[in-house]
Amino acid sequence: MAAHAFDNNDPRPSVMSDNSITQPQTERPATWGETFRVYAEPATLRMLFLGFSAGLPLLLVLGTLSFWLREAGIDRTTIGYLSWVGLAYAFKWAWAPLVDRLPIPLLTRWLGRRRAWLLLAQAVIIGGLVGMAGSDPRASLQAVVWCALVVAFGSATQDIALDAFRIESADARRQGALAAAYQTGYRLAMIWAGAGVLWIAARAEVPNAAAYQHAAWHTAYLAMAASMLVGVFTVLLSPEPKRAPPAPPRDPAAWLRDVLIGPFADFLRRYRWQAVLILALIAVYRISDVVMGIMANPFYVDMGYTKDEVAAVSKVFGVIMTLVGAFVGGAMAVRMGVMRVLMLGAVLSAASNLLFAWLGSRGHDLQGLILVVSADNLSSGIASAAFIAYLSSLTNVNYSATQYALFSSIMLLLPKWLAGFSGQYVDAYGYASFFSATALLGVPVLVLVWLASRLQGPE
Repeated sequence: MAAHAFDNNDPRPSVMSDNSITQPQTERPATWGETFRVYAEPATLRMLFLGFSAGLPLLLVLGTLSFWLREAGIDRTTIGYLSWVGLAYAFKWAWAPLVDRLPIPLLTRWLGRRRAWLLLAQAVIIGGLVGMAGSDPRASLQAVVWCALVVAFGSATQDIALDAFRIESADARRQGALAAAYQTGYRLAMIWAGAGVLWIAARAEVPNAAAYQHAAWHTAYLAMAASMLVGVFTVLLSPEPKRAPPAPPRDPAAWLRDVLIGPFADFLRRYRWQAVLILALIAVYRISDVVMGIMANPFYVDMGYTKDEVAAVSKVFGVIMTLVGAFVGGAMAVRMGVMRVLMLGAVLSAASNLLFAWLGSRGHDLQGLILVVSADNLSSGIASAAFIAYLSSLTNVNYSATQYALFSSIMLLLPKWLAGFSGQYVDAYGYASFFSATALLGVPVLVLVWLASRLQGPE
């Protein structure tokens, strides 16, 4: 095969079966220059583009879709229930063992295990987005929902393969930097899937026509489908992680046990009773952000913000603040340790939701929107970079795809389920009460981070 454009020939420390890393006998603290130089390494740059591919579908089936549906006149309670499309991400552990071990005919021989699954998942996402573009929620809401489910399934599958690809592409000390680069690409995609969609839809509208025009959204979603080619080309140009392939199964029953039970048994064997605390922390760490986020776009519509205002402030400026937070969080995790930054992110994420309650009392206030979005997205970036690094540290490279999928699924299950009732809560009690309640959901997180940090000991 021809040489890959993104090949990384830098030597890496060996990775042992328990996910520990062999380190030099003597180490000195890294300088700030050495700390930030990791962002220029090929493995980190690959994660920038693959992060873009991962971040693009999420808003298109959740946040941006809720804006589209609200503009089309769909009620908030229905929008809240439709957010359960995102539960596909919470159940990806169910097929993660297949992604971890099952070869895809022809593709795996050509591209390797991780890249084959990445390419297949991206093809599914593109097909689902084209289907959404051709469906009008006023005429057939069911068609939009089914196509959104296809996109969510393809996106969740891409996440499984991509998380394993990231974990296997660098040593443990670089995972914070890879997480920050991943978050950067992810957030850039969210600018495009948020502001880009709104900007394209606004420009595609016919002047002086009806407020809702499906043709504008049709054009915008086709553009998003074409944007997935960034991920396709990155997969084709990237090397497969250099990991030993799984041994061919001699006993099918033993192979099935290793694929389906092995990843979970390994995690319980390594952490024993502490696994309960770890899983509880994972289950609630992002609950404030996830539950609040479903009603953010309907909130903007109901407060009278235009597509261009939401695109500029929330989807561009806000995401830039998230990028700043991701880089700061990644660097802080390298120098200060993941658990300290995890606590900081938890505090900031819960507190920033109270600002939305304040904004709801002011009506259409563009300056207030800028302030609130800045604080919320900066907090989210710090929390996300630390949390991804934390999850990565828990995995065994022998089961990286399945274990990371389990962790990220647990992270979404409870928040996504609660988020489905968010529209009903807003209809009953109003936005101010809703945002305050989501802030209170973050209080148990602080206790769990404190307990986990005490059990883990000094970093």
